[in-house]
Amino acid sequence: MVESLPAAPLPWHARSIAESVAQLATDPAGGLSTVEAAARLRQHGPNELATRRREPWWEEAVEALTEPLVLLLLAVAGLYALLGELADALTIFVVILAVAGVELANETRARRAIGALRTLSAPTATVVRDGQACSLPTGAVVPGDLVLLQPGERVPADLRLVETVALRVDESSLSGESEPAAKQADLVLAPEAELGDRRNLAFAGTVVSAGKGRGIVVATGRQTELGRIARLAQTAREPRTPLQLHMRQLAGWLVWLALGFSVLVPVLGVLVAGLPLQEMLLTGLTLAFATVPEELPILITIVLGLGAFQLARQRAIVKRLRAAETLGSVSAIGTDKTGTLTENRMRVVALWAEGAPQEVDRRGAAERLLAIGVLANDAQLTLATGPASFFGDPTEVALLAAAEEAGLRVSDVRARAPVVEEHPFDDARKRMSVVYLRDGERWLAAKGAPEAILAVCSQALERGRTEPLDAERARQLQAAADQMAARGLRVLAFAERRLEPGERSEPASAEADLAFVGLAGLEDPPRPEAPATIAALRAAGVRVLMLTGDHPATARAVAERVGIDTRRIVLGRELERAGDEGLRGLVGEASVFARITPEHKLRLVRALQAQGEVVAVTGDGVNDAPALREAAIGVAMGRTGTDVAREAADLVLADDNLATVTTAVRAGRTLYANLRKAVRYYLAAKVALVTSSLVAVLAHLPVPFAPVQIIVLELFMDLGASTTFVAEPPEEDLMARPPRDPRQPFMDRSVQLGILGGGLSLAGAVLIAYFWAWSQGLGLAAAQTTAFAAWMVGHLALAAHMRSERQPLLRSPVFANRPFLLWAASALALVALGVTLPFLQARLHVAPLPPTAWAVALAAGLLCPAWWEGVKWARWRP
Repeated sequence: MVESLPAAPLPWHARSIAESVAQLATDPAGGLSTVEAAARLRQHGPNELATRRREPWWEEAVEALTEPLVLLLLAVAGLYALLGELADALTIFVVILAVAGVELANETRARRAIGALRTLSAPTATVVRDGQACSLPTGAVVPGDLVLLQPGERVPADLRLVETVALRVDESSLSGESEPAAKQADLVLAPEAELGDRRNLAFAGTVVSAGKGRGIVVATGRQTELGRIARLAQTAREPRTPLQLHMRQLAGWLVWLALGFSVLVPVLGVLVAGLPLQEMLLTGLTLAFATVPEELPILITIVLGLGAFQLARQRAIVKRLRAAETLGSVSAIGTDKTGTLTENRMRVVALWAEGAPQEVDRRGAAERLLAIGVLANDAQLTLATGPASFFGDPTEVALLAAAEEAGLRVSDVRARAPVVEEHPFDDARKRMSVVYLRDGERWLAAKGAPEAILAVCSQALERGRTEPLDAERARQLQAAADQMAARGLRVLAFAERRLEPGERSEPASAEADLAFVGLAGLEDPPRPEAPATIAALRAAGVRVLMLTGDHPATARAVAERVGIDTRRIVLGRELERAGDEGLRGLVGEASVFARITPEHKLRLVRALQAQGEVVAVTGDGVNDAPALREAAIGVAMGRTGTDVAREAADLVLADDNLATVTTAVRAGRTLYANLRKAVRYYLAAKVALVTSSLVAVLAHLPVPFAPVQIIVLELFMDLGASTTFVAEPPEEDLMARPPRDPRQPFMDRSVQLGILGGGLSLAGAVLIAYFWAWSQGLGLAAAQTTAFAAWMVGHLALAAHMRSERQPLLRSPVFANRPFLLWAASALALVALGVTLPFLQARLHVAPLPPTAWAVALAAGLLCPAWWEGVKWARWRP
């Protein structure tokens, strides 16, 4: 166990790096060991601002037992007890426990699923442990950890910086300052320095906007500066989705309708059928319990929450439930090229230097180019002993690996030429540059898009010396880059120059008159599954657009290989010239957009949505956040995406693979379809119960079910709707249908007719069996038993038919939905045992039946809902 850290005599910003390292007993190069980190996690607790209180199971149980409808059922049990029917009161109490248990289990499943989604989508931090860089949940970061900082990442804890390279941090969330703060590790500040002046610290919750750095954790959780601020968002709840709100409103309206029928049936029973008031009072209370659709809003949460959790198991993490609701409507996907359509396994396969192609695995004429690739590079050594390994963007890592393969040690190159200033890549310049020291002089090295580098070059390195770069030579170099791009390679250009003493190093002035050094072509092959993915989305009516900042020739080569239409390729500069009307025309005729910026991506999303498309767009950078927020579904990359992009997104791809988006679209459609099926069945059963009870009393007969039986029916209704339909697999033609129109109401004509038709067919089965039993003089107990049996068989048959909207039952796999089979077996077993065992006969108010009554109940229950199958066969198009 680690001893408590002694209180520092000076604040962290007033201590040197060495003093801070000694205070924290950590290694500023290799970080903590795994064992030490585990001990500190036990000592300091998780790196969280607030710990959510987990409600004990007994509190949840009490909450379930004190809901209004359960209290209503308790009142029914109390009335039975007052009337001397203690056995019935006990039976109802047992059913109450079962109903509350089912509701508690369903809510717990949904809550745990949603909680697991929060855990899966939690931000991560790059930490050095045991000398190796690794990605950890921010909650696992402990004091003394060595954290690597990259642009777009959120700082996981308060850090004492030990290394900075042009590091700038957006601290607006903490200090309110709009300008990013420049950080410098080697400063030692006065103890009284204000928060905004502590340039040698990085604070939890702030975002790295440029540069890179390393820092040692000095405070976590509530001990951070952010932890001292009262306005914490940890207790905020996710707002309800539109569908949840709609279902809540619908349930509120249906409550009054159900209560009205629960009053009407007993009143008519007394006045029309001449039934005893006591019996009708109990019937009315149990009808209210069974027909009020209190489970409807919960049902939506269960289906959305569990569906989203199942989707997370397929590496698509839903961050907001509304995304699970919207996925089935996606009609257009704007995807990046690198990493989503390609494997994101960058490898340098071509070099051009000294005016000619060069061998990749030898220094030769390409040594200067490779050295620039090492210096103008954000990837970092992982500090492992043995062979060098790197951590960072795949393109950057590939350049370092190419240098190592050619015999240049990355650590030696960086040690001989330390970088003193960095100008990060941005979408306007399309290049990055660094200022480094070489033989006591300052040099600027730059890399970026070939056209962006050539635009700032006035010379070219040829045969070991610089030559003037005229227009013809620039065209030749651009042609060489185009030839590489036509092979599907990602092409980078490199340049450098010496800065004069006293010369300013800002990009606007320093990135000029450079000497062109050469080109590097990086191969990133398309994913093997990409062509099939594009074809599946096209068959599903989903249009796929490639939105890439890469060279148009590279974009064309990859698009052709994966099956995206390349008849028209639009460049970013064309988008800048196009007005809103022209932009809508471009998105209508082109599917490949190259050399685009995040601003272009945002305009494309808006143009597509203006045409009525439901757009999902992928992104991984800080500047992609506006487009991710604007799209109906923002999709962030889980591996390469920045924290800012992941926070702005609705969906995070754990594997950065477009095929996972296809999986998510299929799952979204399945989820929405299953939700429609569950609601349709649930409300159809309510309609059947009300209709059969109302028709019976109008026919001067008792209600077809005893109060205890009504309660049992409700138990099976809830189980069927909340358990079986969630597990229903997709129908065969699900991905052959066009996307769902989001403007189409959930309770459309199809659902309404299904509720009405299903309810009437189930009510018909019950009434046929009930009236037949009365006509045969079987008596009340046998007639109600026949109706009960017909209901149990009929509601199973109805659910089986409602498992699919279009696919016939005979084409559906029998054992694909195991919860349905278990539910059906339980219902049939209850009927069989209830009629057979004397103890259950008394508890359920059932009586033995003659074979003819069983035959009528079975025939009515199976045949009345069978019209569904005929309709589906008539509409089925395999």
